Amino acid sequence: MAERSFAKEVEHLRLGDGETFKGEAILAITKGLLQAGVSYVGGYQGSPISHLMDVLSDAQDILGELGVNFQSSASEATAAAMLSASVMYPLRGAVAWKSTVGTNVASDALANLASGGVTGGAMVIIGEDYGEGSSIMQERTHAFAMKSQMWLLDPRPDHGRIVDLIQKGFELSEASNTPVMLEVRVRTCHMHGSFVCKDNVRPAFTLDDALNTPRRDLQRIVLPPAAYEHEQEKIHHRLPAAINFIREQGLNEFFGPEPGTNESKVGIILQGGMYNNVIRALQYLGLSDAYGDTKVPLYVLNVTYPLIDSEIEAFTRGKDAVLMVEEGQPEYLEQALNTILRRRDVATRIHGKDVLPMGGDYSVEALLNGFETFFEKADPRALGNRPPRPDARPVLALPPVERLKSVVPARPPGLCTGCPERPIFAAMKLVQEDLGDHHVSADIGCHLFSILPPFNIGTTTMGFGLGGASAAAFSRSSGKRSIAVMGDGGFWHNGLTSGIGNAVYNKHDGVFLIVDNFYSSATGGQDILSSRAPNKTRKTNNPIEKALRGVGATWIREVDHTYDVGKMKRVLTEALTTKDEGPKIIIASSECMLNKQRRVRPIEAKAVRDGKRVVKQRFGVDEDVCTGDHACIRLSGCPSLSVKHLDDPLRDDPVAAIDNSCVGCGNCGEVSEAAVLCPSFYRADIIHNPNWWDRFKARMALSLINFLQARRERGRFMLETI
Repeated sequence: MAERSFAKEVEHLRLGDGETFKGEAILAITKGLLQAGVSYVGGYQGSPISHLMDVLSDAQDILGELGVNFQSSASEATAAAMLSASVMYPLRGAVAWKSTVGTNVASDALANLASGGVTGGAMVIIGEDYGEGSSIMQERTHAFAMKSQMWLLDPRPDHGRIVDLIQKGFELSEASNTPVMLEVRVRTCHMHGSFVCKDNVRPAFTLDDALNTPRRDLQRIVLPPAAYEHEQEKIHHRLPAAINFIREQGLNEFFGPEPGTNESKVGIILQGGMYNNVIRALQYLGLSDAYGDTKVPLYVLNVTYPLIDSEIEAFTRGKDAVLMVEEGQPEYLEQALNTILRRRDVATRIHGKDVLPMGGDYSVEALLNGFETFFEKADPRALGNRPPRPDARPVLALPPVERLKSVVPARPPGLCTGCPERPIFAAMKLVQEDLGDHHVSADIGCHLFSILPPFNIGTTTMGFGLGGASAAAFSRSSGKRSIAVMGDGGFWHNGLTSGIGNAVYNKHDGVFLIVDNFYSSATGGQDILSSRAPNKTRKTNNPIEKALRGVGATWIREVDHTYDVGKMKRVLTEALTTKDEGPKIIIASSECMLNKQRRVRPIEAKAVRDGKRVVKQRFGVDEDVCTGDHACIRLSGCPSLSVKHLDDPLRDDPVAAIDNSCVGCGNCGEVSEAAVLCPSFYRADIIHNPNWWDRFKARMALSLINFLQARRERGRFMLETI
């Protein structure tokens, strides 16, 4: 199971020399790896890399034909350590993960890899996730590349350019004995385009060749005295080799007027990934067309580390000012440009964060404002006959829009309709009503949405699988017990050792809640060790409970149907009040509803088309019974729960209502029963292709209802006005 199947699209990976590939960039990246003769690929899912992992998983037949080994890694550290195969052997390997959070996890392996260097090409594909739509802390990969001296590629968003840089990236790695990082932003990964293919390449030196002829070179192992020599090797050999390769292969690009022909006195230097937004902003200012024919000279850094001093000097010399477009902070590139120009005695002024935002996503609007300021300072004539630029501010300032802002509430992210994690936190709220508030350490995953309304549960989140470790400081408390939450994905990522193993060893007297929804759901629904469904290429169905007992845990309770709010409440209460010592661990299990619907709906739809009897459950609210208290909404927050105004003039308060997005999980009714709220919820069975018995029961029920309604009407008092 995964967020999306690429089973059909992966057939495009078989395209040969001269054929045209059309599709999503995430598939083009995979094609680029196969054309480059990669020997092994690994990685850990996370936006936007999840789709790359899904593509590789669906393409295992093609990978097998080429002798490529694909590993769905247990963590980013596992993936990074895979690249050690390229240290001693001429094997090309690539791994992938999500931006800085993944790089942080993999940092130990990467630092060792970059220190000792590589023989074969080693590439880390980073799904850069920076900006307002990001789900992680706002940091950049650039700092890590500089820290460990790994070359950082930031390709212009163009399929052909990305595929070419994958090939050139491996060659750069081999020419300089240094691993490279290739960062692709979210927009780039999901961009559609085309490029002319080359044939896929089987590795000339295979994994079997490496196993049959093992090698070792002490100079590449990070131990004294070699470790001290690695730094000097980086400076005196690897860096010059990389600079020469980048310059000779023309990896960076120049666009704009030819030198000597109407040459501008200003220019723009930009990260490759910023190219599309820069062109669109220049287009709005009348300085470029939509196809990139720009009047302003552009120097596109498809390699943002290392910088090529000679290219920068050639681009900037003779210009009055240059603008550095660098998304994020600190302004590493801007500082480097100033250093390079001052050392080479080039007087060109460098602008950057003085006119552009210091932080945040460089949207077209943000670039437009900065470009206008830059040109007004450096070259006002360039803005002479510009077209009217789009500006939403006048519309947003209109009174109806302002009123709308005050009426429409903020919509924070939340759990999906029918999510099995919702009743867990409803039960936790009910327990806290009885026992008081507790310190709750949260974790990365869907369950992190519990920190938002209506639950408002959770104090900290420190990293994927670190929910248990986040409560370590409270292991000896004599007061209330702490509660630590982690998902099954985080548990297998590193929570088993850092959270549970640590708690067992230190006799942590707290409660550990493991939310088991059968998948790594927050990253797209990939299978993990404890997934219940069979997987033909992976070993699943490995119970979490066995792993817990394997590290010494003894107090373990399992709730295999989280929608039973009453049972969840009783187990939580027991864990918080028992006299038993050591960690109290609860495994709360139910299948992720989003993945369940992806799995079940096609089966049900086919059964309906085939004329088979299918029963679907839906829930509703009896308007005559509902009191309008809305406690069900406060304890559930399900998106399918809403409110509805009645026509009855004697009832001003809106009643609860369930819309058509309901998936029949029953959580709202369970919450109401556990909280002793009201009996207004009812369940309706919708029967497709009913049999004779279903039709008979429906006719009898309808007859009885009509009889009772008629009798009620006859007994009703009527008041007439005269």
